[in-house]
Amino acid sequence: MALPNSETTPQTPPPLTPEQLAELREQERKQKQMMAGIIAIVVLLVALLGIAIYFLLQPTTPTDKIRDVFIIVVALETLVIGVALIVLVIQLASLINLLQNEVRPILQATSETVNTLRGTAEFLGENVVEPVIKLNGYLAGLKRMLELLGIKPK
Repeated sequence: MALPNSETTPQTPPPLTPEQLAELREQERKQKQMMAGIIAIVVLLVALLGIAIYFLLQPTTPTDKIRDVFIIVVALETLVIGVALIVLVIQLASLINLLQNEVRPILQATSETVNTLRGTAEFLGENVVEPVIKLNGYLAGLKRMLELLGIKPK
């Protein structure tokens, strides 16, 4: 009878508590609300764009004033993008700081642990495994010698 191993039997996660289920449902509800809001905003922007294009195509539209307003909007948008880039650079600096001051020491400690394990494996190989192999060799030689002398049957 073969024992089941972890490769043949799938591991089932532990059942979720009612609090965890409620939290998952709440997260799903929030995610659906966020997606509905984003879709509504996109539809509203497309509708506004369509209305703006319709009115801009009218022959009596004062396009010079609209152009000036558009230039002001683009300037404000450039300002917002500049602020976003500054925030991005600050976040990048904090990520680099995190990598240098927290991840690097963890990697160094892991490397030290691996070197210690390598030394332990060498020590065990030299002081435990080699003597056992030599002893097995001597015992096999002794057994063969006893068989040849006829003391021990084959």
